[in-house]
Amino acid sequence: MKSNSTRKGLALFCVAALACIAAPQDGSLVDSSEVSLKSADIERLEVRRPGFRALLSEIDIKAITYLSDGLKVKGYLVVPRKGGNLPCVIYNRGGNREFGAISDLKAAADLGRIASWGYVVVASQYRGNAGGEGKEEFGGRDINDVLNLLPLLKSVPQADVTRVGMIGWSRGGMMAYLALARTDRIAAAIISAGLADAFENIRSRPDMEKNVYAQLIPNYAEDREAALVARSAVRWPEKLHKQTPILLLHGSSDWRVHPSGALAMASKLYESKHPFRFVFFEGGDHGLSEHAEEVNRLTKDWLDRYVRDKQPWPSLEPHGP
Repeated sequence: MKSNSTRKGLALFCVAALACIAAPQDGSLVDSSEVSLKSADIERLEVRRPGFRALLSEIDIKAITYLSDGLKVKGYLVVPRKGGNLPCVIYNRGGNREFGAISDLKAAADLGRIASWGYVVVASQYRGNAGGEGKEEFGGRDINDVLNLLPLLKSVPQADVTRVGMIGWSRGGMMAYLALARTDRIAAAIISAGLADAFENIRSRPDMEKNVYAQLIPNYAEDREAALVARSAVRWPEKLHKQTPILLLHGSSDWRVHPSGALAMASKLYESKHPFRFVFFEGGDHGLSEHAEEVNRLTKDWLDRYVRDKQPWPSLEPHGP
């Protein structure tokens, strides 16, 4: 016969086990609400983007809250109203804190465009932003906020989680590089005006160190060199998952993220025989606004080829006549 202490121990073990099973996991969807745009906003955007109203009728937009490292993080989920077993895209926003945060209108316009191509699109605001818990670290533990969107996609009935692409703009490009160093589940990536060299970013924009890096990166003053290396993919291109082709897009007139970082990254990717394509837009600004139509076409073609259709990358070995 079991002693009382043994029975109590078993009971406590069972309670703890049940609690672990019941506890929400990272990537769990905590809350979601439908996004409804104001008529005036729709009309204004329709002027700039003819067909926007029709696009809205094809997608569902939700503001979401999900778990990442146990924190409640905010984001968006945009899903086409038709179709199932759809490829997916994780969209990494740029900026920091509230600068560059995704608004309802931006979610509809930018994420909605991608969704209209037949993709389930999910994006994070990163921890501590838009009412989320915690504090972002500009490429520190907040990379988990991106990676935890992978298990979140499993809860979306229309999503085919075997086909996931990633798009990163500006700081979001840095987040994409960090993600590609940690997972092999991204079929292809597009990095636009992406931050690849934190050292160059500080040289070209000294204000970034005082106003962003020093304020957001934990223990920055004590470990500056290591913090900058960790956020500079140009220093560790060999860590990027070799089976993930990367489309690099950058403008020659970008003052926010100096073009030299993209040029250096392209050289490093070539040296490490990483599959990539680099498009350098003459006179392009940080948002590549003068080349928006071409950027959209290139982005869609890349996603369709390597995410939706899972086409193999051509041989990187010297060949031909």
